[in-house]
Amino acid sequence: MTTQFSVDGIELELVRYPKNQESNLQAWDAADEHLIKHLKETEQQSVVTAIINDNFGALTSCLRSIDPAWPLSVETDARTSLLGAQQNLENNRLNSDNIQWLNSREALPTTIELVLMKLPKNLNYFTYQLTRLSQVLPEGTQVLIGAKAKSINKPLLELFARNLGPASASLTWKKTRVITCITDGKARALPNETQWSIPELNLEITNLCNVFAAGKLDIGARIMLDNMPKGNFKSIIDLGCGNGVLGLKAKQVFPEAYIHFVDDSEMAVESARRNWALNKLDTPSLVGEQATFSWDDCLTHLNAGVRPDLILCNPPFHQGEAITDHIAWQMFLQSWRALKNGGILHVVGNRHLAYHVKLQRIFKNCTTVASNGKFVILQAQKISKKAEPHENGESSSATPHPQSSLYGGVKK
Repeated sequence: MTTQFSVDGIELELVRYPKNQESNLQAWDAADEHLIKHLKETEQQSVVTAIINDNFGALTSCLRSIDPAWPLSVETDARTSLLGAQQNLENNRLNSDNIQWLNSREALPTTIELVLMKLPKNLNYFTYQLTRLSQVLPEGTQVLIGAKAKSINKPLLELFARNLGPASASLTWKKTRVITCITDGKARALPNETQWSIPELNLEITNLCNVFAAGKLDIGARIMLDNMPKGNFKSIIDLGCGNGVLGLKAKQVFPEAYIHFVDDSEMAVESARRNWALNKLDTPSLVGEQATFSWDDCLTHLNAGVRPDLILCNPPFHQGEAITDHIAWQMFLQSWRALKNGGILHVVGNRHLAYHVKLQRIFKNCTTVASNGKFVILQAQKISKKAEPHENGESSSATPHPQSSLYGGVKK
């Protein structure tokens, strides 16, 4: 894996978050390089800048490398992106003072003079981001977007014109182009969130725009809903919760349980929160807060007081446009660590992903609960605390200290 970033005199060591993940994926791509190359060639000054969709902080680190006082607001929907940017600033001994960290729903500053963006995979989410910018950017503000050349076409440029201002694309460099959009100063209304029903589950669902499978049940969740685990569960985590439909169903099936929703997407966590309130699932006989909602990198910062006896998990096998299994490894390993002895991890995944191999290595057991032509539901039980699995699924006698990096605090 290449970690040495080098563009126009900028030399940085950049890694994906978490630093110890076992994947061969870079923390940046050619579109990041192209944006920085463009800034250097145009001799861009360090004005108040918003950085949006900076996957692991390459753009943020570059600008602070150019000018340690460059005023920045960094917006992301992914917790791993925020943590990755902070990690790379720290690793390169770059100044992180006075950077404003924002999720995709928090108010953008009205003082922005330049915007740097990466084109996200979800164009509905991108439209939302352009609309947000239209509400705060004055006419004539420059917005620069780095993207693969194959992703740029006439409909995409028309999307800019409708939602922010006229745009044009640069010549191709390393199979990427930089889109330059000049804002027209016209504020647009934000798009409405998606609302839909699941009559057979007696659930009403609302989705914010960057939530997976917005507007319908994805087929992996469907088979999971039809095959909920058997037991008497009191503490349940919906890991990678999306809009929260698995956790909502779990509350219907196990009304005495406390449900914990966790996702890397802040919009997913907020959608789950809204859906819990929308469906009024609190059980009157229970005391205290019956659902919690955490924007987190898997279970990295799980509250030490949460010891689930069931974890429901529909792992992603991609991160942005990269296909990877390291997220599933992390979910399974951290689930083993979090579960009570005797607790169950209930997983759905595409058959070809062979999750049973990973679960067997970590839990030393794995049962097939249900399957169809495309998906399989697997169940693994934590039956011993004696052997602590490493990141690759092997075992060690050591158990992580509660204040180790696995459970440490989140930087603000």
